[in-house]
Amino acid sequence: MKYMLLMQFSERTADFPRIDTWTPEEIQAHIAFMRDTNKKLVDNGEFVDGQGLAGPQTAKIVRAGAESAAPVVTEGPYPETKEFLAGYWIVDCDSPERAIELAASVSAAPGPGGAPLNMPIEVRQVMSAPTEE
Repeated sequence: MKYMLLMQFSERTADFPRIDTWTPEEIQAHIAFMRDTNKKLVDNGEFVDGQGLAGPQTAKIVRAGAESAAPVVTEGPYPETKEFLAGYWIVDCDSPERAIELAASVSAAPGPGGAPLNMPIEVRQVMSAPTEE
């Protein structure tokens, strides 16, 4: 079964210090943790895809415009939003319990001072398309 692990950050709580306040060494440790995580997933045959995302200030929300009109684009950041999607993994594993285990491991990524961030990781099953029958 495939699962998407969604890594969320918040810019409004003390629990998640903004990454632009981290030292270069703290950022390097965090990135090394993510690389190691991806390598373990690849080695276990569970990695499908994973990406970090640009900051919320680059986000755009797009809606269809009126018929034959240009799309309506709203640009970020969105002050009403407390959390933002920072990255994701798609994993292929045997059970929901394994997906939760992987999410817990990612949640412990190091932050400032090397302390685990314990960031929320949303786990969602990737649904398959219905058969053509």
